[in-house]
Amino acid sequence: MTLADSFPAPVVLWSKPEEARAGKPLLVLLHGYGANEQDLLSLAEMLPDDFAVASVRAPIAMGPGFSWFPLTGSIEYSVDAVKAASAYVLDWLDTVKANHPSVTLLGFSMGMAMATTLLRQRPADFAAVVGLSGFVVNAESDGEFRDAELDGTVPLFWGRDQQDPVITPDKIEYTMGWVRKHVKLTKVLYTGMWHGINAQEVGHVSEFLTHEVLNK
Repeated sequence: MTLADSFPAPVVLWSKPEEARAGKPLLVLLHGYGANEQDLLSLAEMLPDDFAVASVRAPIAMGPGFSWFPLTGSIEYSVDAVKAASAYVLDWLDTVKANHPSVTLLGFSMGMAMATTLLRQRPADFAAVVGLSGFVVNAESDGEFRDAELDGTVPLFWGRDQQDPVITPDKIEYTMGWVRKHVKLTKVLYTGMWHGINAQEVGHVSEFLTHEVLNK
């Protein structure tokens, strides 16, 4: 039995009732470590109403919340665990994406690792990616990460505080190298935000989504 076999059925919260979602661009929210699907859904009220927003719960119970995969510094961590989580999200996405003209991903912290992993596995499937106070997974030479197909055309917003106490310098260094090489990068630094999201950043994300997804 693989790790993915033990995962529960996906739990997804939507910003709109089903009859109001069809035909709208889809924005998928991926929460951080130890949080849940309710954590980011409040962002939907502050982002363009043109999107149907879906917030997905990670599959691994972790304390009072959930995790996509074990923490990268733990003995349980592996790239295979990351791939099991991404397969979980992609399987769910495949059941809903036909209802939407495009799919955009927004991930916070570990959720950014998930969002960028999904992009790396299906480089042609996503209109844009938003990463907040997060990182990109070092996949080494795993063939399921199709980085060579990402030629700098997919727009990616990366917002963070340089004083973020959670995301370690080695993750930032790897992420910096990866985003510069593979995506059309919008990078914004914030002060006093720490490991969080502030109103200024949400405003910038809203502008990014309008410019890079809705106005294309």
